[in-house]
Amino acid sequence: MPPPTARRIRPALAALLLLTLITACARPGEQQANGPALAPDAPLPTTVPQGTKLIVGDPPTKVALQLSGEIDKFSFTVEWANLSGGPQTSEAFRAGALDVGAVAEIPAIHATWTGLPVKIVASKFRKDPIGHPTYELGIAPGVSVKTLADLRGKKIAYSPGQAQGALVLKVLKKAGLTKDDVTFVELPSTGDVYPNALASKQVDVAPIGGVNIKRYLAKFGGDGATTIAHGLRDDPGHLYVRTVTLQDPAKAAAIREYVAAWARASRWVYEHPKEWIEGYYVKDQGLSAADGQYLVNQAGEPDIPADWSGAIARNQETVDILAAETGNPKLNAKDLYDLRYQTVGADAIKGGAR
Repeated sequence: MPPPTARRIRPALAALLLLTLITACARPGEQQANGPALAPDAPLPTTVPQGTKLIVGDPPTKVALQLSGEIDKFSFTVEWANLSGGPQTSEAFRAGALDVGAVAEIPAIHATWTGLPVKIVASKFRKDPIGHPTYELGIAPGVSVKTLADLRGKKIAYSPGQAQGALVLKVLKKAGLTKDDVTFVELPSTGDVYPNALASKQVDVAPIGGVNIKRYLAKFGGDGATTIAHGLRDDPGHLYVRTVTLQDPAKAAAIREYVAAWARASRWVYEHPKEWIEGYYVKDQGLSAADGQYLVNQAGEPDIPADWSGAIARNQETVDILAAETGNPKLNAKDLYDLRYQTVGADAIKGGAR
């Protein structure tokens, strides 16, 4: 039998080994919080401790910061993740491999419904959202749709859990129609899936955005392809994070600094269109300068409000529409936002935050 001293040491050694194993197996991107967790109603820390790191999935902002010369001015380490969109971002959040994601309106809602608590920490819109829509309704060659009422009886591309899917539901509501008045064809709204589905007559109508609008009309307009405006706001852009990340005071402070840089980058892009077209659309995305100019014109001027009340009200409308369609419980849209960050972006543009 081992002596009493050995019997005391062995349990302690086992506990130490277990702690080491747990720490070594921590999910990528997790940071051990120093000190107590930051309460959700506590003021945001303004000083970022040395050694803090954020993993950020926001490729366009990375390029904008490179072009504007701000990429190396953070007081913490930024690790850039080359991913975007709700599904990829949520997957990375669940793996603990991401701290900040850049998405549209739906991912934060969908994440909450699937048991992934998140918070929106920054919001950006367009100053003329009706004149500068993100999407238009693509109409297949040979299909006659002149007004939203003409959607009745049509096959419409639908992507649940994505911005385009929510837009389709809103468009039907505006037209006084329901999903029973049309046929949904479930397709992912990635790449050129929707333009190809329209061209092949797989669907009659699909929301298409960005350069796909220009290319779709150029390629299939001669065959009778058209687009129509939907006349709704479809412009939300957000930064969001896992709720647990905000419990780390160091990361909460770093996120505040990142939101400020994100806002300045958004404004820089608008004020330097030639540099943005060449540096991002041409060199980074491989588009033509003409396509880049089209996208710049389409985007218009950004709006980063210091008051989120209007955004929250619009988000609540989206939540209600999606809840009715999916059978998920209604959420209070205000709970999706961390209001401590509400003025950070707007203040940064004024030069009041760093």
